Amino acid sequence: MRSTRITAAVAGVVLLVGGLSACNDGSKASGSGGGGDAAGGDKAAQSPVDALKAAKEATAAKNSAKFDGSTETTTSSGRFKQTTKGGLDWSQGMQMNVENTLTGAKSPAGGKPIKALYTQDAVYMNVGSAMPGSGGKPWVKYSYEALSKQMGASGTAVKDVLANANPSQPIDVLIASGTAKVVGKEKVNGVEATHYTGTVSMADLSKNLGKAVRDAVQKQLEQGGAKSEKLDLWIDGDNLLVKKEEHVEGKMPINATAFYSDYGTKVAVEPPPASQTMTAPGA
Repeated sequence: MRSTRITAAVAGVVLLVGGLSACNDGSKASGSGGGGDAAGGDKAAQSPVDALKAAKEATAAKNSAKFDGSTETTTSSGRFKQTTKGGLDWSQGMQMNVENTLTGAKSPAGGKPIKALYTQDAVYMNVGSAMPGSGGKPWVKYSYEALSKQMGASGTAVKDVLANANPSQPIDVLIASGTAKVVGKEKVNGVEATHYTGTVSMADLSKNLGKAVRDAVQKQLEQGGAKSEKLDLWIDGDNLLVKKEEHVEGKMPINATAFYSDYGTKVAVEPPPASQTMTAPGA
């Protein structure tokens, strides 16, 4: 049972980091948006879309960053909150080294932080040495293929969303929505940034997922009565995304906030040693 609960947490952390907006590849034609200042510097004549395109390129080029985010969700099972802190590295496909805490109705680990390492082919969860059959090894390995078999669409979503967790993705999505406009200049952790906002349809949010995952996401959103999400982004003077907020209204509301910092920082993504790792039962 503990293995099953920990497995459920595997998908949750990726969905938090990626966010709903990371599920789109931005292939839709870009709209012009409203008028306003550019992402960095005094470029008032530049449209929001042009400024966001510059921010997308600058953010993607950094290859890594620190992440600090939280998501609050209310479902038929109750209310829960998930927080994630750590590092993202997208220099060779998305990899992450984070600590995840889930509290509330769906907490699989009693509200205790779980260290997670997402590599190119598997996720490693540090659950201590209490798991039956672990032989005292603190890390449990779940291949993405095994997660798909064990959890169906939820397991498949781990790799699908992980592949799109680059912080440049929500910028791409806001551009593609055709609704981007400037709110104004605001401080984010003491740094001046330009606040952009827009509305993204639920159909657009799931375009870049596999069919099984896309159908599951759309079904869940439809059950909650959601048709769109409000997406807010803050871009600093270096054209880098420093904050993201997502708000989904309906019977199952979602409110997510993420902060990005220390772009270009080194993130440790090497798998733990085999002597400290066991393969999850059934994997």
